[in-house]
Amino acid sequence: MGKGYNAAIARNPYIVGSFACIGGGLFGLDISSMSGVLSNPSYLELFNYPNSNSQGAMVAAMPAGSLIGALAVGTLADRIGRKRSIIASGVIWVVGSILQCAAQNRGMLVVGRIISGFAIGIASSTVPLYQSEITAPAIRGRMVSLQQWAITWGILIQYFVQLGCSYIKDGYSIASIRIPWGLQLIPGLLLAVGMLWFPESPRWLIDHDRHAEALEILADVHGQGNPDHELVQLEFNEIKQAVEFERTEGAKSYKDLFAPGVFRRVVLGTSLQMWSQLTGMNVMMYYIIYVFQGAGLTGRRGNLIASSVQYVLNVVATIPAIIYIDKWGRRPMLVIGLVFMAFWLYLVGGLQGTYGHWGEVDGERNWVITDHKSITYGIIVCSYLFVCSFAITMGPVSWTYPSEIFPMRVRAKAVSLSTASNWTFNFALAWAVPPALANISFKTYFIFATFCAAAAIHVFFCFPETKGRTLEEIEEVFAQGHAFSAWRIKSDVGKKTLGDVAHGDKSQKYETEVEHSESPTEKSPV
Repeated sequence: MGKGYNAAIARNPYIVGSFACIGGGLFGLDISSMSGVLSNPSYLELFNYPNSNSQGAMVAAMPAGSLIGALAVGTLADRIGRKRSIIASGVIWVVGSILQCAAQNRGMLVVGRIISGFAIGIASSTVPLYQSEITAPAIRGRMVSLQQWAITWGILIQYFVQLGCSYIKDGYSIASIRIPWGLQLIPGLLLAVGMLWFPESPRWLIDHDRHAEALEILADVHGQGNPDHELVQLEFNEIKQAVEFERTEGAKSYKDLFAPGVFRRVVLGTSLQMWSQLTGMNVMMYYIIYVFQGAGLTGRRGNLIASSVQYVLNVVATIPAIIYIDKWGRRPMLVIGLVFMAFWLYLVGGLQGTYGHWGEVDGERNWVITDHKSITYGIIVCSYLFVCSFAITMGPVSWTYPSEIFPMRVRAKAVSLSTASNWTFNFALAWAVPPALANISFKTYFIFATFCAAAAIHVFFCFPETKGRTLEEIEEVFAQGHAFSAWRIKSDVGKKTLGDVAHGDKSQKYETEVEHSESPTEKSPV
C-alpha cells in the first residue's frame, strides 16, 4: 500500500511546510476582493449603490463565515486530521468563489462570501496548526510566518487583477468584477488537489494510535527516509510520551481549555488574534480607498494606484520577518511593532483632525482634506509606514505564537478558538468602520492607535518568549512565574543543558543538530 503522500516532497522541509500556506492566500484574496471594486461603476450599479452600513455588512459577511469555520476546526481537525481539513477548505472555497462570481444581487453575494469565509476560517486555523506540528523547531517560526506572507500575496494578486480589470470599459462592464471573483477559485482548487501529495501531521497520527504511519512521516520529514535515524527516534518518542501523559489527564474536551496552566495560554492566544484586528490593519486593507479619499486623494484611478503601493509594501515588508523571526524572537517583534503602529495612527488622526473638514465624496458625507497636498501625501506615507510596521512584526507573529503555545490534547481546539477571536473582531470592524468613518471620521484612527498602545503593554507583561523551543519544551516556559511576569523568564528556560545530554536526555542534541542542518546564519540561539 502506498504512503498516501509523496516522499520526495516530504523530505524537503521548506516545501512540506509552505505549500499549505495557499490557505492563507485565500484569506488575502478575499480581503482585497472587495477593496478594489468599492468605487467600480458596475459594482455600484449591480448592487444598488450600497450606503456605508450596507457596504459594511457585505464586507463583514466573509469574516462572519470565517468565524463559524474557525470554531468548527476544534472538532474537525481532531476527527479527520489536519491534512483533510485543509483539503476540505479548498473545496468549500471553490463553491463560494463560484457563487460570488455569479452573484446577481446583494443576497447572493453575501451567501457566496459567507461560504468562502467558512473555508478561510478552516484554513486559517488548520494551516498554522499543521505547520507547527510537522516542521522542526529551528524553522517553525519561519514556516508559520509564511502563512502571513501568503495572505499578503493573496491581497496583492487579487488587487492587481481588479486594477487591470477596471480598465475594461473603464469599469462599466460587468466583466470587470466577475473576472476577479471567478479567478480566485483557482488557488482553492490547487490547494485541495495539491495537499493529496503531502503527509498528515505525525502528532495527530500518534494521538490516534497510528504510530507506524507517524514514524514513517517523521523519517521522511526529519531523517531523509531513515526511521532509525537518531533524530527521528528522539522526536517520535518525545511526541509519544507527551501524548501518553496528556491522555492521563483525561479525555479531550472544551473544558480542558479552562484547566490550570492552559487557560492562561488560551487568553494569550485569543487576545493576540484580537489585537491583530484591533490594530486597524485590515481596515487599511478593506477600506484603503475610503482612507485615501478622506486624505484628499482625488480621482478613482489615482486612488487605486496609490492603494496598490500599500499592497506591494505589505508583501515586501513581510520578508524580513520570515527570515529573522526565529532570531529576533516573538516578544520584541510584537512590542516594537505595536509601538510604531500606534505612532503612525496617532499621526494620521492628528493630521486629519487638524487639516480636514466635513465635505462630500461620491455623494456621501465624509471628512476630507482639500488644498493641502503636502498633508495628503504625509497621510499616505504614514499609512504606508503603518502597514510596513504591521507586516514586519504583528502580522507573522500573530499566526506563529498561538500555533505553538498549546499542549497537544487541546491544540486544535485552542488554535481554533484563537482564530475565531480574530474573525469575531474582523467581522465587527468590517461592518463598523464605514459608519465610523462617516460619523466620527479622524477619531477612528485615535481609537485604533490606543488599541495598539494597549496591546504593546499587554505583550510586554504577559507574553513569554517561545522561539527555538520544541512544542514540548514550551510547557516548561509556561510553568515559570505568574501571568504578569513574562519579561522575567530567561531565554534558557525550557532548553536542555549539556548536562542533560550527558545524563541521557538527548533532546538538546536533537534540536542543536536540526539547527545545524540550516545555514550557520539561521541558527536559533540556545
